[in-house]
Amino acid sequence: MKAIEKRKIFNDPIYGFVSIPYGIILNLIDHPFFQRLRRIRQLGMTSFVYPGALHTRFHHALGSMYLMIQAIDTLRNKGVSISNKEQEGALLAILLHDIGHGPFSHALEHSLVSGIPHEKISSLFMENLNKEFKGKLNTAIEIFTNKYPKKFLHQLVSSQLDMDRLDYLKRDSFFTGVSEGIISTDRIIAMLNVKNDVLAVEEKGIYSVEKFIVARRLMYWQVYYHKTTVAAEQLLVMILKRAKELTKKGTKLFATPALDYFLKNEFKISDFEKNNLVLSTFAKLDDYDIQTSVKVWEDCHDKILAMLCVNFNARNLFKVKIQNKSFSKEKITKIRKAVQEKFQLSFEETNYFVIADTISNNAYNPLSDKINILFKDGKLEDITKASDQLNLQVLSTKVEKYFLCYPREIDIEFE
Repeated sequence: MKAIEKRKIFNDPIYGFVSIPYGIILNLIDHPFFQRLRRIRQLGMTSFVYPGALHTRFHHALGSMYLMIQAIDTLRNKGVSISNKEQEGALLAILLHDIGHGPFSHALEHSLVSGIPHEKISSLFMENLNKEFKGKLNTAIEIFTNKYPKKFLHQLVSSQLDMDRLDYLKRDSFFTGVSEGIISTDRIIAMLNVKNDVLAVEEKGIYSVEKFIVARRLMYWQVYYHKTTVAAEQLLVMILKRAKELTKKGTKLFATPALDYFLKNEFKISDFEKNNLVLSTFAKLDDYDIQTSVKVWEDCHDKILAMLCVNFNARNLFKVKIQNKSFSKEKITKIRKAVQEKFQLSFEETNYFVIADTISNNAYNPLSDKINILFKDGKLEDITKASDQLNLQVLSTKVEKYFLCYPREIDIEFE
């Protein structure tokens, strides 16, 4: 008599018990590539503002998979044809969608591996795993890269109303305690449907989608782009920038082997594709490598690196000014000269302590893939046209703000 395979169950703080429907999913979760996500925070530096924001990419990946299970069940119940093979592929695609993230998620995305989006590294990880699992990820990769014939499956993984966004908004809201981000994932998923191979939300769910877009905008300004989060991220970026510069000049810095590898070398996407050592070393890199090294660098002989690390570990973060127009060159120069005098630095070295840049928020972009509303007569219409909320038109416009970071010790008047 054939033994009954036991299903593995996880207890998620958001959704409760999450059952794993396929054995290959459990095997992938147990793989070192995926277990690494336990050591990468979902929100990077946000815990400097919201102490509870210590959840990881591991949590988020499992939560996104749970929502995918719910979405597929909903669509099947409405007569949408999704085979078991396609379901498994969609679940694997969403489970692995963030596997290419580097330490502290987005905070260091352009510091250690410049110009390489995490989605591309995720794709390379999936291809590597597909060889190891003898082609069992073929469908998942086709769905992830939008090459699978049923395009709505890719939309469930990556679109403006995908399972990734639904989970991170709800999860980030829960762990930060920011109630403005709370959305009704149950309601949105219950209203999903497919028309002409396009993912859509039935007319009855329009208000839940409106709430989702508004919640996303509020979470960006209140959590993801909170000025203290921006300050902490910029400080960490400058630490890695200084460490890389010193290493390239021949200075021997303490670093874990994986971090040392990326401090000493600049890699392009072609290096990841052609040299398996690059990808396998990246797979060993996580938040702990950075945190350990930053702690040691407090005592570095290099004054700049030591100052930056001491400030980071003591949470003596940059002061941040955010406004709707760019900061004048005169103002920036004035602050740099004040920093130069205060800390006895060269003018060039003040670049590590005075940072001017931009942040942007596009809660909904109708020029990208659309969120389609499905009416009873079968007509599909973009949410901004279907909605009677005027503010959705505003939310579909990209908002850009300018920020200026500099040491707290500098007292400069702003108009």
